[in-house]
Amino acid sequence: MKRLISANSSDMFKMSKEELLTSIKASEGRTILSENIVLLPPVANDITNAEIAKAFGADLILLNMVDVFEPKIWGLEPGGNFVEKLHKLVGRPIGVNLEPVDEEASMLESRGDMPEGRRASVKTIDEIEKLGVDFVCLTGNPGTGVSNKAIIDSIRLAKKKFSGFIIAGKMHGAGVDEPVITQEIIEEYIEAGADVILVPSIGTIPGFDHEQLKMAVKAAHKAGSLVMSAIGTSQEGSDKETIRYMAIQNKICGVDIQHIGDAGYCGLADPENIYEMSKAIRGIRHTAAVMAKSINR
Repeated sequence: MKRLISANSSDMFKMSKEELLTSIKASEGRTILSENIVLLPPVANDITNAEIAKAFGADLILLNMVDVFEPKIWGLEPGGNFVEKLHKLVGRPIGVNLEPVDEEASMLESRGDMPEGRRASVKTIDEIEKLGVDFVCLTGNPGTGVSNKAIIDSIRLAKKKFSGFIIAGKMHGAGVDEPVITQEIIEEYIEAGADVILVPSIGTIPGFDHEQLKMAVKAAHKAGSLVMSAIGTSQEGSDKETIRYMAIQNKICGVDIQHIGDAGYCGLADPENIYEMSKAIRGIRHTAAVMAKSINR
């Protein structure tokens, strides 16, 4: 088995869930996950944002706002299995966001509507298992009312029914009046069965500092889970210097995966910022290899 930053597409698709997680761990903090909104016209109108993200250095692709029952993804012809199509186009593991909405959560902002195909439920988890999704991210978009309690319940459900790996946590408040992350919450995520703990990136939410991120990393690693830092506060559209600073600070704190969000003009981070993050945490040699390597290898 190869570390993910050195693996070919054919290697990745042969990996079990456990092997893929080990491959990420072996990459020593140099794995990049790019999230994109599937409902917006992409950077290049005739191809998917997933293809753009891969071309600029992403190792893992996360789809946001995809209705798993009625999938509409710009750049893909309708019909058929969208996961299989994207596997062929980008040669990378594909994940989807499912949102554990808490109807009783105390909100700080107005709650938005959400179709059933985006909510974390028995039906949606069964559906992503049928589709062959490689990983699921249990988190919340702004104003969705996703709570930590609901995330914990959804982790337990996904652990029973989904064979891919589970990322869980909040990159911001999702409109709910509660702490985004605490040590107790991390421990509950791990106990429920999360494979990867999602936490905010350094510099994204007020008051989340290096010590808190190190605490999260130590707690997760001690329990055998990985950690993903997330830039999900529209700062994925910041200047290159900001992206480089965040990336290096997150790596210093020990995260295993670095997420860069979807809040560019076209539902994707500025592609050059994916490239800058890649150069910052793994250098030009690995960056060039990821960008240039054929998905047919």
